[in-house]
Amino acid sequence: MTIDAVIPEPGRQIQSLEELTAEQAEAVSELLAEAARSDGMQAVSEQGRLQLRGGRREGVQHFLVSVEGQLVGYAQLEDTDPVEAPAAELVVHPSHRGRGHGRALGTTLLDASGKRLRMWAHGGKSAARHMAQVLGLTLFRELRQLRRPLGPQSIPEPTYPRGVTVRTFVPGQDDAEWLAVNAEAFAHHPEQGSLTQRDLDDRKAEPWFDPKGFFLAEREGRIVGFHWTKVHAEEQLGEVYVVGISPDAQGGGLGRALTATGLRHLAAQGLPTAMLYVDADNLAALRVYEQLGFVTHEVDLMYRTET
Repeated sequence: MTIDAVIPEPGRQIQSLEELTAEQAEAVSELLAEAARSDGMQAVSEQGRLQLRGGRREGVQHFLVSVEGQLVGYAQLEDTDPVEAPAAELVVHPSHRGRGHGRALGTTLLDASGKRLRMWAHGGKSAARHMAQVLGLTLFRELRQLRRPLGPQSIPEPTYPRGVTVRTFVPGQDDAEWLAVNAEAFAHHPEQGSLTQRDLDDRKAEPWFDPKGFFLAEREGRIVGFHWTKVHAEEQLGEVYVVGISPDAQGGGLGRALTATGLRHLAAQGLPTAMLYVDADNLAALRVYEQLGFVTHEVDLMYRTET
């Protein structure tokens, strides 16, 4: 279906789709790559990029903005959280900005969500903040990207609680138990805690996936924590992709030990820098990461409609 844009421009159409064809997905990927080269960061999260392909996904809607047949903008709306408002991300091609496409997309997202919307502004750039204000959205979440230089000598030796052993993830064998522990550890976190087998399979199929960098902490044969690392080869960045601790194993230093184990693994690969994402209000995690030498590199902001 085609939705009339609120801010008119000759030839502009906004198309809403439940799934993209291979050609449409490729065109969106190229648009995202162009925007990333211009902005120095991705406008759409990893989860959003994975959801471009693989057919229809429950609760995910795609919006393509075209002018006279040329793709100039993209947005994704995900309505999978049973409590929170639908979440959106959008991008406009760098050479087509300043013509109202972003505002038209934002207005369309508001309408599609029933005026109940959360929207990311990756990097917290002034243009995104202004658009959020124009759309009547208010800031409610701050996600920080932290970084630190890597070097084995500067990473403390991990010390694990008594009875805890560490091994690496075995694809297929550990999937179900890891998903269950991840859901428990991130019950408060809508994006991470809701990962499904399909989401895990998507990531295992990515070129960066390496089970040797996916560490599981076990006690009495049961997973009680994990540290999944990721390597961004092109940028020469190692990432603390996700650290999770089972609720009954928290508070004993397991998270710090697992983080150190992953950092040592990344450093051993010759990577110069490590990065991670953490919510600004997660003070306990921030303290651990700052003690490990991480400092804020950039900030992503999320805005929402008043509820």
